[in-house]
Amino acid sequence: MEEKKGFFKRLVAGLAKTRDNIVSGIDAIFNGFSSIDDDFYDEIEEILVMGDLGINATTSIIEGLKEKVKEQDIKEPSECKQLLIESIISEMDVGETAYEFENRKSVVLVIGVNGVGKTTSVGKLAGKLKEQGKRVVLAAADTFRAAAGEQLTEWARRADVEIIGGQTGSDPASVVYDAICASKARNADVLLVDTAGRLHNKKNLMNELGKINRILEREYSEAYRETLVVLDGTTGQNALAQARQFKEVADITGIILTKLDGTAKGGIAVAIHSELGIPVKYIGVGESIDDLQKFNAREFVNALFDVKN
Repeated sequence: MEEKKGFFKRLVAGLAKTRDNIVSGIDAIFNGFSSIDDDFYDEIEEILVMGDLGINATTSIIEGLKEKVKEQDIKEPSECKQLLIESIISEMDVGETAYEFENRKSVVLVIGVNGVGKTTSVGKLAGKLKEQGKRVVLAAADTFRAAAGEQLTEWARRADVEIIGGQTGSDPASVVYDAICASKARNADVLLVDTAGRLHNKKNLMNELGKINRILEREYSEAYRETLVVLDGTTGQNALAQARQFKEVADITGIILTKLDGTAKGGIAVAIHSELGIPVKYIGVGESIDDLQKFNAREFVNALFDVKN
């Protein structure tokens, strides 16, 4: 798995700033304290919160750590590092059924505000599915931004998948309808829908998603449904706020977290999962088609702490 190995290296490099933000401080605590007491836990807690892991996740991780320390009767702070890593991993596990849509005839709606790498993520996902031997149809239903259709067409060409699009300003729901017809005609495995993301006008977004959902239910009820929201990892707590808003208007089943290379806020991946109960399913650490990978909690946390995989 050369590609995976390369990705892990890029992930380690990409999370360097987050690592500086979190791990160096934690190491100082592990080495600086002579006993495991409330102050020790408080210091770790503070660093995790400052590293964008969020209050919820941090509380849960610290509780998990305390339990393990007690169970294993650990006395040395320096022995807590691996336990902390395990606590963070268990907080983020995506579970067995996270990628169920790959095994079924499915529709994947991708939502997210402009500028987070949404259209690019749709293109990369199409490429990944195509590599797995899936028949993919792309629906360019972000008809509000002229560049979105052109961008997606370019990705479709690279991934060698079919794309159904509409004129700029045309009704996104009608694009989805055409894409459903094409998917059925081609016996596609996955229909990937790129939608417009306008959170500042939630009412419009709700209406639009409502319309798309009604068409999918009416015309393609047999398809398994997945709704992924794309968030920009560099925005930290802002990404969490966005995810929360999208959760109000859509039945979100997973997160694509982009731009994790070069951000000090990579801890947000932990926070989103914990605060909202929505798993991070894909992460992106760069521009090429291989830079979007399935999220693996153990790899992510190992990369974060620069522990050899």
